[in-house]
Order: sequence, then structure tokens, then C-alpha cells
Amino acid sequence: MRRPSSFILVFLAASLCVAQRLPQTVVPARYTLRFTPDFAKKNFDGDETIQVRLLESSTKVVLHAVEIDFHEVTITDAGSTQSARVTLNNVAQTVTFTVDKALPAGLATIHIQYTGILNDQLRGFYLGKDDEGRPYAATQLEDTDARRAFPSFDEPAFKATFDVTVVADKGLTVISNGKVVSDEPGPGDKHTVHFATTPKMSSYLVAIVVGQFEYIEGSSDGIPIRVYASPGKKELGRFALQAAEFNLHFYNQYFGIKYPYGKLDLVGLADFSAGAMENTGCITFREVLLILDEKNAAISLKKVVASVISHEMAHQWFGDLVTMKWWDDKWLNEGFATWMSSKPVAAWKPDWEVNVDNADDSVRSLDLDSLANTHPIHQPADTPEQILELDDAITYGKTAAVLRMLESYLGPETFRAGVNHYLEKYSYRNAAAADFWTAHAEVSKKPVGKIMSTWIEQPGTPLLTATSTCSAGSQKISFTQQRYFYDRTRLQQGSPELWEIPVCVRSGSSSPDAAPKCELVTQKNQAFTFPGCASWDFINAGAMGFYRSGYDSQAVRAMAPHVETALTPAERILLLADVMASVKVNREKIGDYLLLAEGLKSDRHDAVLGQLLPQLRYIGDRLTNDADAQSYSLWVRHLLSPIATDVGWTAKPGERESVNTLRGDLLFTLVYSGHDPEAQSVARNLAEQALNNPDSVNREVADAALRAAALDGDEALYDKIAADLKNAKTPEIYYRDTGALSRFRDPKLVERTLQFALSMRSQDSPYLISAIMQHPATEIQAWKFVQENWPSIEKLGGAFAGGIIVQGTRSFCDADMRDQVKAFFTAHPGPAAERSLKQSIERIDLCLDLKARQQQQLASWLKNQQGSSLTNAGGGAAIH
Repeated sequence: MRRPSSFILVFLAASLCVAQRLPQTVVPARYTLRFTPDFAKKNFDGDETIQVRLLESSTKVVLHAVEIDFHEVTITDAGSTQSARVTLNNVAQTVTFTVDKALPAGLATIHIQYTGILNDQLRGFYLGKDDEGRPYAATQLEDTDARRAFPSFDEPAFKATFDVTVVADKGLTVISNGKVVSDEPGPGDKHTVHFATTPKMSSYLVAIVVGQFEYIEGSSDGIPIRVYASPGKKELGRFALQAAEFNLHFYNQYFGIKYPYGKLDLVGLADFSAGAMENTGCITFREVLLILDEKNAAISLKKVVASVISHEMAHQWFGDLVTMKWWDDKWLNEGFATWMSSKPVAAWKPDWEVNVDNADDSVRSLDLDSLANTHPIHQPADTPEQILELDDAITYGKTAAVLRMLESYLGPETFRAGVNHYLEKYSYRNAAAADFWTAHAEVSKKPVGKIMSTWIEQPGTPLLTATSTCSAGSQKISFTQQRYFYDRTRLQQGSPELWEIPVCVRSGSSSPDAAPKCELVTQKNQAFTFPGCASWDFINAGAMGFYRSGYDSQAVRAMAPHVETALTPAERILLLADVMASVKVNREKIGDYLLLAEGLKSDRHDAVLGQLLPQLRYIGDRLTNDADAQSYSLWVRHLLSPIATDVGWTAKPGERESVNTLRGDLLFTLVYSGHDPEAQSVARNLAEQALNNPDSVNREVADAALRAAALDGDEALYDKIAADLKNAKTPEIYYRDTGALSRFRDPKLVERTLQFALSMRSQDSPYLISAIMQHPATEIQAWKFVQENWPSIEKLGGAFAGGIIVQGTRSFCDADMRDQVKAFFTAHPGPAAERSLKQSIERIDLCLDLKARQQQQLASWLKNQQGSSLTNAGGGAAIH
């Protein structure tokens, strides 16, 4: 399952139950499932036969089941059939079937007739509707919701085959994991669709979709591929089809195992809680992560869609063909798919520079892992809440970053050989993390398990500090490692963690193309000698290491003038993040970071400036006061105006497509933090143009212009955006417009947006409210709204609303609001949000500490700039 990107939605639905692991004495072999959904009654009839093997004699069989109404249950063995008594345990979400005569060890058949609920919680077998109000039924079973669709051995280790039949109303499309074997009329005004039996797989991978859908189709390596969408949208699936065709061939070659499921369907759903779900042969997606207007779509959306498709297709081998034994190794499935997803995308679209995006992803994971309230990659997860709480940047992003580091250390071909060895050995079976590391150790002949245990089994990330001395033409670099915390007190106290860290060094005397010097740091203090001397050293060459690099002010000042030419874009991204990390713990002054920013004044790489510009906005929001706000705005304009002049606001022949990402980010930052009058005028004009003629403005620039114009927008602009939202023809336009609505600052318009959020789809509502909470100008009003309307928010947003709202509070930077958050969510705890609440409180405290330590430093630095070049920066940015 893929976590969505920041502007899409994260699946945090949780169940309020105590975990119940099933006895290991009964093992399923084959399910035969027949579903008859009734949209009007919002339920479905189920007829199920499970072939099982009893490992010992018993009168009881225990399965998972919840929200199931049982009609008749029989168990047959050796020609003898007994009716079973049904005992439900709603707390443990299990059902026990009891017979009078003990069942002997060996084969038996369980037959169940039941009725289930087509719920509105976007979990299990649920009822959704497309943008035109047409209903459909679909499944979302990961992690622990197969039990809502059919009584099952709902644990990943209980693999079995599945024989699925669906009885649906005439005219409705029916899709499942296997190919359609037969589609016959009847009974009555329905049709009956029977699908090919699946290979062995876990219960959470079963997929059923019933509704009005259209498709386009293609193929790759003999495998038919279809992209399904609601009526009228199928042509928006062309980009996804091309990506899937390329990916399938790429993975066949990379893994050395042909795609194992016979066909591949990609299905876009309007109501869908996850980003996407890797059901075997039938991957389901949020519409916005599958369909797009390729001609006009923003490149950022194209990258996200391509990445999500690649991620879910990687799962077909890694996660579906070979599956974790239990959810504590969920990271192995999700982190691997996240790591793997960039490879076919990089091969398909080399000009997208996916390796640079990987560095940006690593920074986001480092950010979460720098909190005291993080968790190890591998962590016990027993309850559904604990399992779902693992869906974060540690499980996905950190794991992917650590795998990239391991791949770099072993070498790409050696690492690939280890992956293939693992897949071949455990195909159609379950495996644990130790099996994965063993496979790599057997191939590479290196102590992979010993190295990786330091990254998987302990929380946090190392801070690696280097000092160097030069003697007789050689350079001695001494490394010190300790766990990095944003919390200065914890950092100063130290902690016992020790990592085995592959480190590569690029010296200031070498070019970006020169081979770095690499070593394995295994001790708290360790030194290495390298030939040659340099005035500075960058200690994460290639940007492959998942660690914080510690530099003193002298080193940063030495690097600053050279970073754009001496370091790759990925390395510049990590350097910016590392220096800001030092600022946050008061090891460097904020002026060092701003000096580094000035060293990037000639940088035109969208991803590098995409790392810098949000930090500049954050500094303006949280570290300036009324006295120095104007000076900071002038400095921002001084820094960014030459870039804006050079880049301009319209595309130039031959430029990279991603330059539009930079244009949008520049425009918004110049308006938001620079208060640039010319940029404000440009934003208003482009916003009007985009609303009147959407195809006349690049989507990335239009998105930024609308958000920028909304900052001081009036009711007339609000009404135009609201009308455009109502008539949105693509998911991209819908989310662009909701993002713009979240940026209005007029209290009356903010209230309109908050009220509108209560009328949205349940998967969207808490995210819009949370977005408004994360803007300093509207946070107080939105937080008050949340408290006053909590029952409505919780009811509308379902079980995951609490987690999203809790995350929205993390941007607060006020002690009184922190105390309110603590009190409110203590009284109103959110499912699967316990860690999120701790993280939010920690982030608020960290912001308060940063403000106390660095606000005066910023004021002093800005004062020193006055009388110099800043005095000439009072005008607006030159606009072309």
C-alpha cells in the first residue's frame, strides 16, 4: 500500500479492538467466495467455502470476522457434515465455530452463508460513489479488514488460493484479482462473473470492484493491462497505461521472474482511503493518483502518479509473491517498494532526475527520525491500531533510504542479485527480515545482517561529525557518531546507540564527478587517512547515507561559495537539511544557513530550491518579529528576485519541464515571504487567467498563483475558485482549488472553507481542515473550529479523522495552544494517533525553543545586512 504524497491523503483508519492472533492449528488452503452486493440495501450476501487442514484434532475452528451476520455454518470432514455453533468475539474480531464431534487432524471443509455490510468507512467491502453520484462497491482489506468482507484467516502468513464469483446487477462492471473465466446472465436481472483461481496469497490482497467503469487496454511482455476509470474519464488513463507497460517489462528483467498473475488491472476510485493498494492483479488507486490530463498536468503530479504505479507494481513481486510473516515486518514490504519504485521511473523518464527526488524523500524521513517520539524501523505491532500507526515516513521513507545506502555499499548488481535470490527462494511463501539479509549476505559475502541490524532495530538517526587535519600531503578525518535529536537537551546528554555507517567523502579539492573516498564507520570515534588535503569536506558524497552530517560554522562558510559547482543537486539538498538541523539544536546560527542560501543564488535546480524555499517561509513565519519582518522580506526579495528574473513566469524553449515547479515555488515565496508587489500582481493575473482558461497557464504555476492570490484575496476571487472547484473536470483541478481555498486569510472566508470541509468526501474533509490549521494566519480560527465541531468532524471523517487533525497541530508554535492540544486530545483520543499526538507536542516545544534561541540571532544578522546590498532590494522582482 502506498502512502499518498502531502497533497493527497494518508490512510489512517483504525479499529478499536484488541489483537487476536489465531491458533496455528488450522491452516487454510483454498477459499471459494461468492459475493452478491445490494447497493440499495447497503449490504451483500456471501457464500464461502474454505478448505483447511487441521494439524490436530479439535471441536473448534477460530477465524477472524467482524460486522458479519452468520446464517448457516457447516464443517465437513471425511464425508461427515456437522452444523457448527457460532460464537462471536467482537472485541477480538474473531468467530469460533464449534461442533459436537471432534474433527480429526487432516483435511476439512468449512461452508458459511452470511450477510455483510457495504459500509461507508472505506474499509473492508464498502460502498462509494463517483463524482456523478454513481455508486460502486470496492474492497480495501489491508491491513486487517479482510475479516469485514469474508470470515477468514486474516493474517499474512495464512496464504491460500482464492476462487471468486460475483453476482452483480446487469450493466455493472466486475473486477477481481484473476481473469474473467465466465460472465453469464442471471439469476434474474443480474449477471454472474466467475474469476480464475488465484495463486497462493494472503487474505488482505483479495480485490473486488463492482460498478460503472470504462477502461483502456494495452499489454507488456504478453500480459494484458487495463486502466479502469469512472465513465467519461478513461482517456485520462493513458499516462498510467504507458507507465504500467514500461514498469512490467522493467520488473520482469530486474527480478528475473516473470509477472506471476496473468493480467494486470489498475482501477481508479473516487472514494478510496489509501493512496493505492497492491492487490494481486488488480491494483486500486485514489483517482488523483492514477488518472491525469497528460498534456496539461503538472510535472509534480506526473512524478507522483508514475511513482505510485511503480510502487504498487513492485509489490506484485515484493509483498505479494513473497509476503512478510507478520505486520512487524511491514517495513520490509513498504520500504522495499518505495526504494524500488524510483528505478523504472528513472529509466523511463531520465530527465526527471529521480535520484534528486530520492534525496528530498530522505530529508523528510530524517526529519521524523530526529524526534524523540520516533520508532525503530522494525517494531512489534500487535493491535490493528499499532499496525496502522506504522504507516509513516519511517516504515516507507527511512527504509527506502537505508536500502539505497546498502545498495551503494554492496554495489547495484550485487544488491540486485541478493534481491533475486530472496525472491526465488521464498516465492508464494512468507519470509522475515532475517531471510532478506541472509540472502544478501550469501550473495555479497559481507556481514549484511550485522550492519543492517543497527539501522533496523534501533530508533533515530546518527549525527556524524568530522574534523580533519592535514600533514605531509595526507588528510586525516576523524569521525564521531552520536544519535541526533532535535531536542537539544537529549542531544547534549548523549545516548548509547551505535551504527555501522557506510560513509563516503567528497573533498573541496575534487570535482563532483570524482570518485568519493568511502569507509565503514563502526565506532563512536574513528579516524581514516586519505591522500590530498582540502579546505572542506562533504561527508555524504552521492547523498546515499541516511545520517545527519555535522559541520562547524567555519566549514559551512568555506563551502558556501562553492556548493553550487562543487556538489551535486542531491548533495546540496542534504547539505541544506544538515545545516538547518544544526541551527535547530543551536550548534550553528541562523545566519550560517542564510549565508548558505546566498551561496545558492545562482542555483536553478527546482529540487534544491524546493528544499530551500519552504525553510525560508518557515523562518519568516516563526523566527521573525514585528520589528524585523520587513528586513527579512527585503532580504528574501534580494535573494530571489534575480532568480525570478532569470527564470521568468513562462516556459522557454528547451528548458526542463521541472523548471515550472521552480517557477511556482518562487512565485509563492516571493508573495508569501517577500511581500513582493510585482509578484503579487503577477499572481493575481495568472490566477484569473487560470480560472478563465485552465490550459493557458502551466498547472504548477497556476497552483502557486491561486494560493498566492488567495492570501489577500477577496470574496469575488473566493467565489470564482469555489465555482471552479464545483465544476472541476479532473482530480488535479479539484485538489488545486481546495488548496487555494485553504490559503484565504479573511476570517469570513476562512469560516466558509471550514464549513465547506464538513460537506466534503470523508477522505478529504480532515485534510482541508488540517491544512488551514497549519497556516499561522488561520491556525487559531481553525483550531477553535475543530474543538467546537469535533463530533461532526469525527463522524464525517470516520475513524481516521482524529489522526489527521492531530497531525495538523504539529505546526503550532505557541505554549498556550500546545496545552490546549494536550488537554483536548486527552479528552478526545484518536485511534492510531497516540504517537502522532506525542510528535505534535514535541514539534511545538521544539519550535518554541528554536524561536527562543535563534530569533535574536536572526534579528542581529538582518541588522548587519542593512546598509549593504539590502538597501537596494526594496523594489519588486523583475517579471518576464
